[in-house]
Amino acid sequence: MTVEVGSAAPDFTLPGGGGTSLALSGLRGRKVVLYFYPKDDTSGCTQEAIEFNGLRERFEAAGTTVIGLSPDSAKSHDKFAAKHGLSLPLASDESKETLQAYGVWAEKSMYGRKYMGVDRTTFLLDREGRVARVWSKVKVPGHAAEVLAAAESL
Repeated sequence: MTVEVGSAAPDFTLPGGGGTSLALSGLRGRKVVLYFYPKDDTSGCTQEAIEFNGLRERFEAAGTTVIGLSPDSAKSHDKFAAKHGLSLPLASDESKETLQAYGVWAEKSMYGRKYMGVDRTTFLLDREGRVARVWSKVKVPGHAAEVLAAAESL
């Protein structure tokens, strides 16, 4: 499935950090950034989380909630957040249902070996829960700032 600009974002309720639960429907009326990343505590994913976290106050000032999603467990997210001082919410999708609903769980290839994994992708949702912008095949450096600029102008 592919989620395109203008379509309603698939709803989800997923485990978050510290035993919390994150529901997209509970954020109606706010802009939302959903950034899907492959794995906690890997170099690119750590850099991306730190960049989004560093801009969290500016996202909040723009009326925007940022959520990171990966197939890692909530326990893994808690360790990842503690290790890197992250305060933004991280959602755990171990079943991969939400990853599939957003079309980011895909076949990948590394050194000729094929495997299933997360295509690093970011979605910006408007206050009504519709997809306003999609960044596919994200290159991490500067990405969070680019998303912030889009959120501020939405």
